[in-house]
Amino acid sequence: MLLPLIAGLFISCGNNNTGKGKQTIIIAGSTSVMPFTEKLAEHFMIDNKDITVDVQGGGSTAGVQATLNRTVNIGMSSRDLKDDEKILNKIIICHDGIAIVVHRDNPVTALSIDQIRGIFSGSISNWRQLGWVSRKIDAVSREEGSGTRGAFEELVMKDKEIDDGTMVQDSNGSVKEVVATDPYAIGYISMGLVDEKVKPVSINGIRPSIKTIKSGKYKIVRPFLYLTNGQPDKRTQTFIDYVLSKDGQRILKNEGLVGIHD
Repeated sequence: MLLPLIAGLFISCGNNNTGKGKQTIIIAGSTSVMPFTEKLAEHFMIDNKDITVDVQGGGSTAGVQATLNRTVNIGMSSRDLKDDEKILNKIIICHDGIAIVVHRDNPVTALSIDQIRGIFSGSISNWRQLGWVSRKIDAVSREEGSGTRGAFEELVMKDKEIDDGTMVQDSNGSVKEVVATDPYAIGYISMGLVDEKVKPVSINGIRPSIKTIKSGKYKIVRPFLYLTNGQPDKRTQTFIDYVLSKDGQRILKNEGLVGIHD
């Protein structure tokens, strides 16, 4: 099971002193939010040399659970909270589009929401159905408990379930690597992780971009969240304030995300 395994990686928040006056902020959860938090932490620690920011993965559900258990200072989630999780404090740090990506050599450039739903539910299984070659579609999804998967199911799949035969990967980076090496693959990843390795397709005629997200035209968008259990301690609040500041938001926007003030 994921949660017991991940829980072993989390250090108790009750003893966050690392010696010689240094203190540690432990952050864990969403692998979508993780790389951006790592970059923020690098910049933060340059000006706050007495604080170490320890960023770990595990997935959104693991991050929520760790926050509820008080084994981290900040949990990361790329899905919204469920009703029984709403006792946690929720801080939106930015917004992210979920991009549907294919191999660079795939000639398909545009799909509808219905077609994407059909691909991942299994009712569309061959690229010939989408105007390309007669070849099985290799759909790639995230694992259960992933915030990206949860958002994708809510925003795209609606009442349809992801087909059991769909390939499952445990991070956005892994999904991207599979799609980058398989000409017949299709997957969904954080827009902030799209690079020259893969090709994002237009959805209902709209390409995923900061501009189309800000205008509201691109609809597959979810918040990136930090979570705390009660009032954060001073050092944790200092980091959160940095992330929400102009400097922190500039870093997130430079990484292809949409800032909270946009």
